[in-house]
Amino acid sequence: MVPKLGLGFFVLFLICYTTDSQCSKGCDLAFASYYVWPDSNLSFIVDVMESEIMPKDDFDGLLIYNPQISNKDSVQSGIRIKVPFPCDCINGNFLGHVFEYTTITGDTYTEIANPYYANLTTVSWLRPFNSYSENLIPVNVPINVTVNCSCGNSAISKDYGLFVTYPLRPEDTLESVAAAANVSTDLVQRYNEGINFSQGSGLVYIPGTDQHNSYRPLKSTGVAGGVIAGISVAAVAGVLLVGLCGYFGFYRKKKVKEAALLSSRSQDLSGHGGTAPGSDSNKHVSSTGPVGGSTPGIAGITVDKSVEFSYEELATATDNFSLAKKIGEGGFGSVYYAELRGEKAAIKKMDMQASREFLAELKVLTHVHHLNLVRLIGYCVEGSLFLVYEFIENGNLSEHLRGSDRNPLPWPTRVQIALDSARGLEYIHEHTVPVYIHRDIKSANILIDQNFHGKVADFGLTKLTEVGSASLPTRLVGTFGYMPPEYAQYGDVSPKVDVYAFGVVLYELLSAKEAVVKANGSLAESKGLVALFEEALNQPDPKEDLCKLVDPRLGDGYPVDSVVKMAQLAKACTQENPQLRPSMRSIVVALMTLSSSTEDWDVGSFYENHALVNLMSGR
Repeated sequence: MVPKLGLGFFVLFLICYTTDSQCSKGCDLAFASYYVWPDSNLSFIVDVMESEIMPKDDFDGLLIYNPQISNKDSVQSGIRIKVPFPCDCINGNFLGHVFEYTTITGDTYTEIANPYYANLTTVSWLRPFNSYSENLIPVNVPINVTVNCSCGNSAISKDYGLFVTYPLRPEDTLESVAAAANVSTDLVQRYNEGINFSQGSGLVYIPGTDQHNSYRPLKSTGVAGGVIAGISVAAVAGVLLVGLCGYFGFYRKKKVKEAALLSSRSQDLSGHGGTAPGSDSNKHVSSTGPVGGSTPGIAGITVDKSVEFSYEELATATDNFSLAKKIGEGGFGSVYYAELRGEKAAIKKMDMQASREFLAELKVLTHVHHLNLVRLIGYCVEGSLFLVYEFIENGNLSEHLRGSDRNPLPWPTRVQIALDSARGLEYIHEHTVPVYIHRDIKSANILIDQNFHGKVADFGLTKLTEVGSASLPTRLVGTFGYMPPEYAQYGDVSPKVDVYAFGVVLYELLSAKEAVVKANGSLAESKGLVALFEEALNQPDPKEDLCKLVDPRLGDGYPVDSVVKMAQLAKACTQENPQLRPSMRSIVVALMTLSSSTEDWDVGSFYENHALVNLMSGR
């Protein structure tokens, strides 16, 4: 099991990525209080703490803020010096600066954290930002070292806008830290709410002075108040905790403000849908449309709390994660059945290396709530990463389409599952700010509940996108067969990535075939489901060829016209040009029409309701 030391720190990392507190910019100057350890010198400190403010070998950039140092060639060990650096807004989530350290033979994360960076970071904080194993770090490679910072908090005082990131040491007390800042103990405590200054470790933030020994007043920084207030972070059981959180107070015993993981802790839900975090405010942006209204994708919104479970509770509920309780296996971990606190649950157990995916899913599902999205109950970070979801009784769509032990899904049920899934995607695409892009839509990630309704699941690869922002190249993730050309070739991400994948799912619902069909079991002779259906749809009269592709287990139990309509919808979704693909809103409208139609509907009536007309035009 991973020791509690690292886990407490990692939990802070999780919460900070899942709170609503955001930043849009940082401030031009902050300080790190660097404890001068034996055998270190100014040359080394300037080297490892190099930044735009203090370039390599720029001793003047250091000495100007440390008049107590009379000789750059000699510095007394056991003292603290102020190291200037820019306080950046990192990924719109928290304030900090990423330094770059180049490794030498024998380096470990432990040595990098302390003594090299004098406890301004920790091993647990180095791991998420670097891909190397702790004990297998190559020589002469760059290591990202993130040091957190503060730009002030107007809710506390507008007199202080220059702050020092101050690692606590065993000899520190509230009084000694306040004396170092030359301010009152009350002010220091208010900037670091809930902190025990005598615990011997952890980061706190104290006002600092400039080169003229003057306090700078607070300027507008574009940082949400929650981020500034949350900069005050302490260690738990000797753990160096980082100031990322919108409101800190995560103690296993105390659980101050457990609502840090809630998406709507103070929101009046009447007349509002679920929300996602904004980019420059800690206020919620509500979706349009009433709860339970007729707007596609808005009906069925709920608000849930994300509970922190202990490892012991999860282990007990799963008989120590026995094979008998195992109900699934995914790319990022195993899934176990459990009954927790009177509710049936599915527990996904993930390796610590899957932190990126864990954080993405935790962030989305604590902010986005909809009837057609799987509900997150809670999480745990002890030894492994655990996500606890509502238990969905009937498995996933892929199992129903291709499992030999499953009865074939009737045609109306297939249409309903398509509509349910489209509603879930339409919600995250068009009713949250910023929008979310799932990036791994496939039949295996659509769960079927006891009433045979669909729920979109597995948000581990989800990407955030600001409304109106340009699509940017990104890390290629997803599943072969569901990726559109612009994503597979160039890494371009937009909501139309999900639209394409959803089109493949529609083809799966029609045919029960996999996204990539292997001829004679050979991958070399495989053909994508998209190409297979396009060949049929390109025929002068596609009905006969489409019927050959329909799931044979349906027999004659389907309306041919409805099959044609769904195939045409899937073709619109899988257009090569992403701009020609419909929006999920248009897809929901088309599927609502298809769901309510009867066998006597013909293609003409379907066009008359404008659903496919809008789809083919990309509206």
